[in-house]
Amino acid sequence: MSKWPGKYVIGLTGNIATGKSVVRKMLEHLGAYSIDADALGNRAIARGAPGYKPALDTFGRWLLESNEEINRQKLGRLVFSDPEALTQLEGIIHPLVIQAVDMMIRRAKQKIVVVEAIKLLETDLRDACDSAWVTLAPERLQITRLTGKRGLSEADARQRIQAQSSQEEKANLAAVIIQNTGSFEDTWKQVVAAWKVISPITDTVPVLMKKAEPGELTVQRGRPRDSVAIAELLNRLNRSARPVSGDDIMAAFGEKAFLMLVADNQPVGLAGWQVENLVARTTDLFIDPGIPAGPALKTLVTEVESASQDLQCEASLFFLTPQLASYEEIWREMGYERRTPQTLGVQAWTDAAIESMPPDTILLFKQLRMDRVLRPI
Repeated sequence: MSKWPGKYVIGLTGNIATGKSVVRKMLEHLGAYSIDADALGNRAIARGAPGYKPALDTFGRWLLESNEEINRQKLGRLVFSDPEALTQLEGIIHPLVIQAVDMMIRRAKQKIVVVEAIKLLETDLRDACDSAWVTLAPERLQITRLTGKRGLSEADARQRIQAQSSQEEKANLAAVIIQNTGSFEDTWKQVVAAWKVISPITDTVPVLMKKAEPGELTVQRGRPRDSVAIAELLNRLNRSARPVSGDDIMAAFGEKAFLMLVADNQPVGLAGWQVENLVARTTDLFIDPGIPAGPALKTLVTEVESASQDLQCEASLFFLTPQLASYEEIWREMGYERRTPQTLGVQAWTDAAIESMPPDTILLFKQLRMDRVLRPI
């Protein structure tokens, strides 16, 4: 039994770039609430957060960038080359992360929670969880992901891989092992099979669509098995982009969720969004030009916000084409305002905007909650 009554808590771990986040997203699609403990660790040492001053006192102000934030790449190179420094950093971050995880699990509405943490098996968090899941991946795939998606040099990638305990050691301590070799479909099948053991819900996610009147706009949560239908809808509504296939959408489910706008049993709009580090980021938003933009936008945005608040999000970011951003009065009514990433005021929000903002888009921002995780003590 976990330390959280009424909750079944999965501790998800694995070495760097073995696909932990993809598995966590898959569990979200199946109905779990997910927490990225490693992202909380980054928040813990952000400017103004409770771990900021202890980190500077321990490692020095040479880590600071011009905006007074700690340069995480500099810090990473230091601690991954010095085991004692890594232990010191973990001593600062881990207690703060555990406090934040505890708070988030207690206020989660979902009965199943997954906590992704690269150091799960080495901390007290392991004993607090009901089950430990471990992702495994070949080293060549780890290096490809680190050099490709994260922009590390091959030397830095190998240094980070070698600084961790072996994958075999972690696998020996796991209740569930997910072999992640790069195929989303294969990984999805493994996750669904493990999910069926712990949940009576099988291969489903919450359906947001209610019984509709003729002409009424409703929203349906997309599922991986809807990937072909989502691809067809996206190709119809976004003719200027490269056509996508069902396989492309299936792979995209490793990063985001989709909401389909429906009228008279026909899909007429689409939102593609993701939640990372308590920030909702909508990077795909399309509306059929044949329906009124105002009601369509309000219906889709309301469901994005509702789902985001269920995941305890602090802020909602929409990255819009100039055409959709031109409906300024509608966006103002919904509480959104134009911003640039640098004006968002919270480093985690700024980082989210910079990481996710597609080229030639306009950022609209709305704060969803005032009580932030890891607010300065």
